[in-house]
Amino acid sequence: NMFGDILTDEAAVLSGSMGMLPSASLSAVHANGLGDFVSLGIYEPIHGSAPDIAGKGIANPIGTLLSVALMLRLSLGLHQEAEALDQAIESALMEGFRTMDIAGDQDVQPVSTFKMGDRVAQILLS
Repeated sequence: NMFGDILTDEAAVLSGSMGMLPSASLSAVHANGLGDFVSLGIYEPIHGSAPDIAGKGIANPIGTLLSVALMLRLSLGLHQEAEALDQAIESALMEGFRTMDIAGDQDVQPVSTFKMGDRVAQILLS
């Protein structure tokens, strides 16, 4: 686990935030009867519990949402739904939606956890 933590901390540098990255711990691959090969797994963002920001509404939900996309794709074989979620996340980011951890020096007003999640959901449902 220590080495995994080191690698995920290093990988977070590439995305700019640990809140952006999904993860999957997968079992053996098997056919799901629909022509897809799927794997049971545990899906979660790579960030920890972040007790210092708990309840403040400032956590980045993108890692969690991308973990859901991985689950849809890898365990449930729902490739179109996973792609739709990926595209909704990308669209929200392209519109300028940013949580505090990724707002950086850009001239944007950071949005809350809920506002980011709501925007992704609105795009997904449109």
